[in-house]
Amino acid sequence: MSDPILVSRDGAVARVVLNRPEKLNCISTPMWERLREIFTALDADGDLRCVVLAGAGTRAFCVGADIAEFSTTRADAAQARRYAARAHGALDAIARCRHPVVCAIRGLCVGGGLEMACVADLRLCDASARFGIPVKRLGLVVATAEMAPLIRLVGAANAKEILLTGDLFPAVDAQRMGLVNRIAADPEFDAALDRMVGAIVEGAPLVARWHKAFADRLVDPRPLTAAEHDESYRCFDTEDFRIGAAAFLAKTHPVFKGR
Repeated sequence: MSDPILVSRDGAVARVVLNRPEKLNCISTPMWERLREIFTALDADGDLRCVVLAGAGTRAFCVGADIAEFSTTRADAAQARRYAARAHGALDAIARCRHPVVCAIRGLCVGGGLEMACVADLRLCDASARFGIPVKRLGLVVATAEMAPLIRLVGAANAKEILLTGDLFPAVDAQRMGLVNRIAADPEFDAALDRMVGAIVEGAPLVARWHKAFADRLVDPRPLTAAEHDESYRCFDTEDFRIGAAAFLAKTHPVFKGR
């Protein structure tokens, strides 16, 4: 049996691929646990500059949880809480990864798949992509911990439309709501993904990590501490700042070192 999650590395870019195309990349309980392990390890890798999260094939990024497991993993509230701990551990690991995470979405992005996409930093989809969380048809509720990233991304009104209607929304509506950053024509998807990742990788990696962390912190209504304000200026003590400033003045391309 092939590995249900594939991890590869190309220079400073890691690629994590959900690899169950025959089941539209639905997620089993062990896959949630494996995703947590993978993204925890990627977060610790200081040489990375970007992580791409994708699904195998073109029919689906991910259609969410493997419903065939429900009779043994979510048969009652107690089981559901234990299952949620695994799923939330994976979602938290993706969200907390210090490197920018780009979600590459082709085809269906549904249920837990959409929840995964919501905790990534950027989302690129193809024109054929469709989005939704149709759990009302299963009598399921989206847990508050899973709903929060959706609301932060699209707002309460759009989140209610997604959840209350259970509709599958086309890419253009998903972009209107704020679910995706960019749409690429299906034949141009790989090239568009390469451009997005390349733009991230060519920048100073410490700056990308700081910008990600600051953006995530600033949606928290708590006032910033003096130490958090001061962190905005740490970049001026880095070698990458000196490299970038010198390259700008010399009209050359900077080669950042991540320190």
